[in-house]
Amino acid sequence: MGAGHDHGHTGGDSGGTVSAAHTGRLRIALCITLGIMVVQIIGGIAANSLALAADAAHMATDALGLGMALFAIHFANRPAGPNRTYGYARAEILAALANCLLLLGVGGFVLYEAVERFFTPADTNGGLAIVFGVIGLVANVISLSLLMRGQKESLNVRGAFLEVLADALGSATVIVSALIILLTGWTAADPIASIVIGLMIVPRTIKLLRETLNVLLESAPKGVDMEEVRSHILALPGVEDVHDLHAWTITSGMPVLSAHVVVSAELLDSLGHEKLLHDLQGCLGDHFDVEHCTFQLEPGGHADHEAKVCH
Repeated sequence: MGAGHDHGHTGGDSGGTVSAAHTGRLRIALCITLGIMVVQIIGGIAANSLALAADAAHMATDALGLGMALFAIHFANRPAGPNRTYGYARAEILAALANCLLLLGVGGFVLYEAVERFFTPADTNGGLAIVFGVIGLVANVISLSLLMRGQKESLNVRGAFLEVLADALGSATVIVSALIILLTGWTAADPIASIVIGLMIVPRTIKLLRETLNVLLESAPKGVDMEEVRSHILALPGVEDVHDLHAWTITSGMPVLSAHVVVSAELLDSLGHEKLLHDLQGCLGDHFDVEHCTFQLEPGGHADHEAKVCH
């Protein structure tokens, strides 16, 4: 008496993941990042500024992160096959995880180097640091504007966006510290600015890491209350019970749900099944933005005959 119903609006066979729409913008942001990275490396050496060098190092990880995001999108949009029924969609989530690890590593390194410079202070050319800091800030703002929309839709793009955002904040901090050095001669402003950059990186990264791990651990999609989903299903006419209710996320924009729905005897025919499946799909799509659903409709008592390993 099983019956399946499956709709998908993203991923799978529908023509690509959410992130694919932002590939061009990611490429432009990558080119900008690589250019500014080179400029800031030169500026950090010329101005003897740890804050500027730290920002350049972060730019390097940004370039790597943006490259990984683009590589993951390429793989994620390869067609599904018999052994990979969702294709490589999870590649984007793995790229987001790798970006998190990169950001945490850079944040820790910057903090370490900043503490070291407190004990071994160096003369910093505030004027040069300001020039290169402004160049970096302008470039980062352009990249942020390119990635703004995509970061709301994709964890993969959000990882890249957060990298660029941390860079923009870092460039602004470099400018402030360089101004302080230029006006007061207080060189401690440089390592303090580096500490600020490191502390700005870590909290946002931890938040992204938490969201990424939730996807990998197949937690319920963000914004989907499973008890509320159960209540909505049980409220439909003809539904007596629901069990083996699961919801998870394949990748950003691809939430999935499956359930065994126990139906009353009067619905145990093809017309009754079709109407209930339509109602179930409408309920999940309208109220919870989960359209990729699979339902098994079964009579009462059927669960007692299912193998215990089937869930």
